[in-house]
Amino acid sequence: MAALAGTETALKDLAAAKGLRFGNAIGIGAFKDPKLKALMIAECNVLVMENELKMYVTHNNNATDYNFAPADELLGFAEANKIPMRGHNLYWARDEFTPQWLKAYDFGAKPKVEAERLLRDYIKVVTTRYGDRICSWDVVNETIDPATGEVRDNVFTRILGMDVLRIAFEAARENLPKTELVYNDYMSWEAGNEKHRAGVLKMLRWFRDKNIPIDALGVQSHIGNGFDLLGGQVNQWKDWLDAIVAMDYDLHITEFDVDDQRIPTGDIEQRDAIVATVGRIYLDQMLSYKQTKDVIFWGMPDHYNWLQGFTPREDKLPLRPTPFDSNYEKKPLYYAIAESFKNASPR
Repeated sequence: MAALAGTETALKDLAAAKGLRFGNAIGIGAFKDPKLKALMIAECNVLVMENELKMYVTHNNNATDYNFAPADELLGFAEANKIPMRGHNLYWARDEFTPQWLKAYDFGAKPKVEAERLLRDYIKVVTTRYGDRICSWDVVNETIDPATGEVRDNVFTRILGMDVLRIAFEAARENLPKTELVYNDYMSWEAGNEKHRAGVLKMLRWFRDKNIPIDALGVQSHIGNGFDLLGGQVNQWKDWLDAIVAMDYDLHITEFDVDDQRIPTGDIEQRDAIVATVGRIYLDQMLSYKQTKDVIFWGMPDHYNWLQGFTPREDKLPLRPTPFDSNYEKKPLYYAIAESFKNASPR
């Protein structure tokens, strides 16, 4: 396979040399592709499940049924190949990704008591099933509304308010005393993300003020998704990251891709060059912080990336947001990532 040929050092090895991990999100559908499995083994030293540990998969039917078969299969592959696996996620704080039964659930005469019990029980079931087989968990996902900078309204916050965030992290820590616990969100560096960044920063300060057990911020890093790919606010982004690491949080790039939807040219070489240049600038800045530990793509190669259906180009050409094309050939972004890893300081 072309992507695995040649003498270049694999990205996982370049990353490991600096105390970093490089990886990818995998879903059970794409996982059936033997070429994808080979790519993960060759290039990745961390994986994350795309959807298989989300509540709408694990606990979708009713308050008692659970489905762990897809997650078990993916974790089995990771363990067989000695690749650490991250967990994503325990509480996705958005109604549109909440099971229907839960949105219609009768919380009874003491709704706060029942809501807390239900959430704690769910987190206990999932976390005790996998224990330390999963090295890091996105405990809460996307709770800040980018339009307002405030905590989103959802089935749990309507009853518990912000306290649901404390409950989720405390329940995770109770059952996972040694596992890294992460807050994950998609605030980005482009102009237009200011309220989102401010809201996340405010919440992270609240976590520290309340002694809530959280170890790291997951910076999804879907750069260019919905924004001008060339609109990165480098200085403002630095100020924001400085404020986060000053509170003793680690950082993870958890869902990286470089969205070329709005690059006007259809010329592949030009598009790839822009994607590689912007990706390198972003990655260099993120890796300038020794607190950054993971660089994980949200689906690669290109044809397995979620953006293909989410942000299609007007000219209908396939997007090229990852280090590998649909033939598993390495692209300029691959070499940009490699150089960024080589130039990074050891963690």
